Amino acid sequence: MTDLEKITNQILAEFETKYNVREQTLKLSRALIRQCSLSIRAIHRHEFQEARQMLTEVQRMSREMQKPLSPHPDLLYTGYALDALKETVEANTLLAIVVDEQLPSPEELHVPGNVYLLGLAEAANELRRYILDLIRHDQLEQGEQLLTWMDNIYATLVIVDYPDALTRGLRRQTDVLRSILERTRGDLTLTSRQQRLEAKLQRMEGKADKEA
Repeated sequence: MTDLEKITNQILAEFETKYNVREQTLKLSRALIRQCSLSIRAIHRHEFQEARQMLTEVQRMSREMQKPLSPHPDLLYTGYALDALKETVEANTLLAIVVDEQLPSPEELHVPGNVYLLGLAEAANELRRYILDLIRHDQLEQGEQLLTWMDNIYATLVIVDYPDALTRGLRRQTDVLRSILERTRGDLTLTSRQQRLEAKLQRMEGKADKEA
């Protein structure tokens, strides 16, 4: 066997190993994203205990996905793997914010810092949906508390001034969050004003009835 054949065979063997890892990662990342979506749905339904159980499974699946990737960092930092890890951050931080618990750290979630920030931005975006549900149920006080979370997350992300090559598109996500934040602030403000107006009208009607 010539030197060229030996080199080529070695490279092909590496390709085969990496291909198998890639296929396994694709499968696991899809399952992980699906599990994260189910946990977020449970959070919106206020099924927090069920969400916690799902997120425990999410953590296990995340570790399972990342373990074979350790020798292949180029695969770890591909879109599908990072998307799954970002969803993991989103689901875990969303639950922590909604139930008023301490945010899990990147180390606890076993994710790199840039992915953590991206997932945190997604969680802040998801808070809008949660706040709109609170508005529909006249729970404006909790809505204001969650709006403060959105504000704080945006204020944190907007000062991360590094190239997209490092942050993986965080600036664009931050711009999206700013738009969603302002729309949510407007919705809460409008509803609060309407409630105050209705209360004032009711007091005036009550006063008029007494005078009559």
